[in-house]
Amino acid sequence: MKEGIHPDYHTATVQCACGHTFLTGTTKKTDVIKVEICSKCHPYFTGKQKLVDTGGRVDKFKKRYNLD
Repeated sequence: MKEGIHPDYHTATVQCACGHTFLTGTTKKTDVIKVEICSKCHPYFTGKQKLVDTGGRVDKFKKRYNLD
């Protein structure tokens, strides 16, 4: 590899809104990365339905297909 062209790679702590934290590698210049959804609270991994509605998209979908 060429010297001086690669970004600094270090470990950072990822903090989820659910309270779960874990370590990961990153080139971002921060020690803490905050996320809204992680593998501990994501519906795909937990099997529980959780609606994350941004801008009323879920309501618009239900209204369009009469799912209320």
